[in-house]
Amino acid sequence: MKLTRTLARRGASLATLAVVGAAIAGPAHAAAFYLQEQSTVAVGRAFSGEVSEQGAQQQWWNPAAVGGISGYQSYAGVTAILPHSNSVNTGTLVARPAFAIPGVGSIPASIASVGGEQNQHNPVNNGYLPNGGFAVPITDHVAFGFTATSPYSFTTNYDNNSWARYSADKTRLRTYDLQPVLAYSTGGLSIGAGPNVEYVRATFSNYLPDPLPAIPGLNAGNDGHQYLKGDGWDVGYSLGFQYHNDKVDIGASYKSKIKHTLKGNLIVDGFTDPVLVASGANMTAKGAKAQFTTPWQVNLGMRYHVTPAFTVEGQITRFGWSEFSSINLSSLGSTPNQSLPEDYKNTFSYALGFDYVISPMFTVRGGVQRDLSPIVDGERDPRVPDGPRWNFATGATVNLTQRMGLDLAASYDKIHSEAIDKTTAAFVGTPLQTVILTSGESKNARALVFSVGGHMSF
Repeated sequence: MKLTRTLARRGASLATLAVVGAAIAGPAHAAAFYLQEQSTVAVGRAFSGEVSEQGAQQQWWNPAAVGGISGYQSYAGVTAILPHSNSVNTGTLVARPAFAIPGVGSIPASIASVGGEQNQHNPVNNGYLPNGGFAVPITDHVAFGFTATSPYSFTTNYDNNSWARYSADKTRLRTYDLQPVLAYSTGGLSIGAGPNVEYVRATFSNYLPDPLPAIPGLNAGNDGHQYLKGDGWDVGYSLGFQYHNDKVDIGASYKSKIKHTLKGNLIVDGFTDPVLVASGANMTAKGAKAQFTTPWQVNLGMRYHVTPAFTVEGQITRFGWSEFSSINLSSLGSTPNQSLPEDYKNTFSYALGFDYVISPMFTVRGGVQRDLSPIVDGERDPRVPDGPRWNFATGATVNLTQRMGLDLAASYDKIHSEAIDKTTAAFVGTPLQTVILTSGESKNARALVFSVGGHMSF
């Protein structure tokens, strides 16, 4: 039993911290777990002109955007993201190992249906994303800007009897990004740079299967439950340039990857199997760490002024999702450091849009975006039922005075249905290893987005 005790404890730790990877990579209103709604104007034209347009609302995408401004600018807004989807089981199995219990005998290996609720409706919660910032010229050539955003945030809730309970239960991820920038402009050229200071906070949980089936007089086959909470501060940077003349605006920017380290506490409870209870599978641990890297991105775009009132725009973004290749786990007590593969691939998004100034008081805009998914087949789990999507958007600006205005936007995302097919395991690398052969599908996935904001200048 001593060996069993050691292996069970090691397996419980591994199973618990493996959920970090799934919690980080939750679905959002962009490919994988990136939120792009960092200004209402951008939402209204499907993110087609941000890297090349001048102004405070565009500095998240390009720090050079505040170069050459003639006065103080500020903006603030909030976006409601209302997702809809069904996460449906199509044959998930639980494969338990053969196992010998002294005084009881041998327990044969078994494969059984996961059971539980077979269709989870709307597992991703509605989200409300605030954003805001300002910019001010310091000299004729130098400007300072600041923006506060939340680029990676979401909440999911699966029922405790859901078919997906061994991969996903409750998840809450929040990322807060503070980006101060400096920009230099001369003639029609601007360059800019600044750090991205990010605070990440996450809480997440899921269930663990008892590796032994229910045995009368010995155990009830109860699931365990694991919960981890962690946070941390980390830093990246952004660089960019813009060129403007009477007919075109051209922009390019680079936003670096950020390597995040979450430090937190771990709780495993709920096991009633005497073998697991005696081995210490129910546990509380402090000081666990999980490291992961968010992707870099390169943005290229241009706006063409067909007439003084009508502008068309296009933007291409390359995402370095291959940086999110693994979750590295450490400070696990007696358990060795671990690396959990994610194997995301680099992707593109493409957007086209327009702005039309009907009058000095009223501007309308619209756009369409194609956003590809970085998740490869075989790596999609219930927390990440992501697929390629189309984004159709419209918006407007109402200038209440020469210095103050209201921005409005709405969009519809259609997300491709995808198989949920990532195999996971509890008690990895021990005689207790229990494999979850996930087989599901994300169906009817879509999202409605509504955004409202205001801007001021003087």
